[in-house]
Amino acid sequence: MTPRTQGYVFVIITMCIWGGFSIFSRLNAIWHISAWDVVALRFSIGFILLMPILIYKKQTAFLWHIKPFILGLLGGVAYCITVYSAFFYAPVAHGAMFLNGCIPLCTAVMAYVLFKEPFDRHIWISLTIMVLAIFGMTYLMYQKTHVGLGLGDGLFFLAAIWWGTFTVLVKQWKLTAWQNMTSVAIWSAIIYLPIYLLFMPHHLQDVAVPHLLAQGIFHGVFVVIIATMSYIAAIERLGAFKTGSIVTLAPFIAAIVAVPLLNEPLNSAMGLGLIGMAIGALQPWRWINRKDALTARLERSSKK
Repeated sequence: MTPRTQGYVFVIITMCIWGGFSIFSRLNAIWHISAWDVVALRFSIGFILLMPILIYKKQTAFLWHIKPFILGLLGGVAYCITVYSAFFYAPVAHGAMFLNGCIPLCTAVMAYVLFKEPFDRHIWISLTIMVLAIFGMTYLMYQKTHVGLGLGDGLFFLAAIWWGTFTVLVKQWKLTAWQNMTSVAIWSAIIYLPIYLLFMPHHLQDVAVPHLLAQGIFHGVFVVIIATMSYIAAIERLGAFKTGSIVTLAPFIAAIVAVPLLNEPLNSAMGLGLIGMAIGALQPWRWINRKDALTARLERSSKK
């Protein structure tokens, strides 16, 4: 396959896993696996798989600094506890809107708050579209059910803040992709597992074994390791903008799949919110006359 074709294959792999994340996280509520338990399962498997590799390669020195610790705390512990808890209170469609739709916005806001990076006009356009979509959706929901947004929506938005902050720090600190992934996996386990074992309620022994295996393999292997590697490989071949824009579609597709698969509701109000948040997150107007990373490199080489 050509590098471009490889890039799209890696994008598809990433989309399947990121879309599946919403479905599997919602299944935790159906299968009665608590947020505390699935977080412990995810961190345990990631630690068991990655720590021996770091020790074998003698690459553990970078872990014992404040930056990897903060990345693990934000992108691992805080994000995972918040997002898994949110799926117990709100359907997949709300996760697509208030988590994945708001992540680009929260990233831009945190970049300004932490490092004074100004908003460009694309961010302002996205912000306007998203705010209008949320207000429109909330109004329609209230007109039909007299119920607006709930706890799950607030938790999704809080998770978007954690991930946005994490993304900004990853960009600024310039650790390698391997260091970022292992920092989150290792420090999340070190921070969370002792607290979980000593103070949190845990009922993994009450979960059906097939359900436990499915959640453990998906969240501990596919999400933590495979999706990270495929996402980075896609960026190398297609560029960050095109890769990020395409994979952002995954949670919105998952919201539609969840309707027949999990018997979740999807009414006109939620449809309006999904469309508005998807447009704001994807920023389709930026695709006009934009070339992927591979094409740009080839053109620069031909000019030389």
